[in-house]
This record gives sequence, C-alpha cells and structure tokens, in this order.
Amino acid sequence: MEGVVHRTVEVNGIKMHIAEKGEGPVVLFLHGFPELWYSWRHQILTLSSRGYHAVAPDLRGYGDTEAPASISSYTCLHIVGDIVALIDLLGVDQVFLVAHDWGALIGWYLCMFQPHRVKAYVCLSVPLWPRNPKVKPVDAMRAVYGDDYYVCRFQKPGEMEAQMAEVGTEYVLKNILTTRKPGPPIFPKGEYGTGFNPDMTDSLPSWLSEDDLAYYVSKYEKTGFTGPLNYYRNGNSNWELTAPWIGVKVQVPVKFITGELDMVYTSLNMKEYIHGGGFKQDVPNLEEVIVQKDVAHFNNQEAAEEISNYIYEFIKKF
Repeated sequence: MEGVVHRTVEVNGIKMHIAEKGEGPVVLFLHGFPELWYSWRHQILTLSSRGYHAVAPDLRGYGDTEAPASISSYTCLHIVGDIVALIDLLGVDQVFLVAHDWGALIGWYLCMFQPHRVKAYVCLSVPLWPRNPKVKPVDAMRAVYGDDYYVCRFQKPGEMEAQMAEVGTEYVLKNILTTRKPGPPIFPKGEYGTGFNPDMTDSLPSWLSEDDLAYYVSKYEKTGFTGPLNYYRNGNSNWELTAPWIGVKVQVPVKFITGELDMVYTSLNMKEYIHGGGFKQDVPNLEEVIVQKDVAHFNNQEAAEEISNYIYEFIKKF
C-alpha cells in the first residue's frame, strides 16, 4: 500500500484512524462488516491515481478507531456524527461517497440527514431500506426468517462473541469473507458452526491473499467483534431515532452496484424492490443499477478493478 498515509484524528468525541492517499476532490469510503479501511485498498490506489483524495476510515468500533463500551454508542446518529465531523476535519463541504454493507446503511443515513454534504453516492450491496412505521426491523426479520437469522443471533450482548471465540477469529473472518451462498444467512442452532459459509474450503479465492486475511485477523484479534456487532444491536433503536425522517426521499445522485450472488440482493423481496420501481421511488436520482455476474457480497474486493472503474465513471461527471 505504497504512499497510503495513516493518521489518527479526533471526531465526535472519539479517536478515529483514517487511511488516505492523493489530492483533489475527496472520495470517502465507508466499509462494512466484518471489514476495515483495508477493504478499499484497491480503490484507494486507483482513485488517488486519477486525481482524487481517497479517504477510508476504520468506522467506530473497528480496527484502530476507538470502540466505546456501551451498545447505545453505536446508533446511526453517532456513526453519521463521526462521518460529518470527519468531512469537516478534511476541510471540505462535500464528498463523493462510496460505501458497502453496513457502511452503505450509514451512507443512506448521511444522505438523509445531511444531503448537502454528499455530491454523489456509489452504493454497494445494500439499497435504501425505507422505514416501516408499523414494525421494528429486527422484529420484522425475526418474524420472516426466525430466531436463527444472523441479525437475530447477533442481538444478545456477549452471546455471539462467545460463539465466535469458540471457532476462532481467523475462522470467522475467512468464513464470512469467502461466502458465496445466496439468500438470507441462517446459522446452525445455538452455535457459530459453519456460520455464513457452509461451503468454506481451505483455499482462499484469488482476490483474497493470505496476507490480506492475516491483516484482518491481526486487527480483530486485538479488538474483538463487540464494536461491530453493536451496530446490529441498534437496529430497533435506529428505527426509533429515525422516526422524524419517515417518508424522506434521498435526493443525492446514486449509482447502485451489487453482485448477483450477494446475500442481501438474494434475500426476500430485495430484487423486487430494487428492480420493480420501489427503489427509484425512494431515491429519485438513482441513475443506474448494476448487477455483477457471478460476484458475491464483497464485490469491492472480489471485482476490485471493475468497481474502481464504475466509481470513477460515475463521479467524474460531477
């Protein structure tokens, strides 16, 4: 990662680690679970070489960024607050936003709360999920998928951490990062077991090297999984906190990219929402939806060059 500069900055009452490279308009990258700034390693190099200032933080609770102890410190308001403070610290009014998985959800919240800070948004994997005023999201997931759905299994403090510890950090990260299993992740009862990926092999895919995996493992062995899991534990709290934004449409220009094997894309009603007009209704300036053939959830790493080019082709118009 030659030329990538690392620094720790103070944002919103916490110390945040960021990786950055290049000069020009800021492209801000938000990672998902169970990831780090490192998930954007390829895009940082490509976009910085094309005249942009690429910036990728470790989000609150991840990697070398501070991890407050309380679950209630991981609401969407806290995490968007971190990002707004980071944008201010970078000395710009607006950024190009690129985000994946949990980062994508935070990206949608940012576009709802402070749309003037986002020039354009390239969203990977997770579309906007409009707020249902009648049912809390974790309750809804439990009703549809049952108690063994991964989000439901993540809810009880300490329980999933203990189950992950039984199989070990390296197993958990390899299991999740290499999964190509479509559809909603349902865990074996009462254990981590085969987790996200019942078909896990010993060998790594071509896009994830032993060194890449070792980097993730080194950080998660230091921090554990509690901070990242606390994002899921605020699903219902975020629903309560975002009541004032009910019905708000995201007006930012958006390009959405997912893999055809993505576990989100292949879950209940998601394709119908994305392609059937609902997504466009909620995001009027949704310019394009791209479904990558034979690509799974971690498309920013699996199809890195293609994703970098898609980002560049979209943001250079603005």
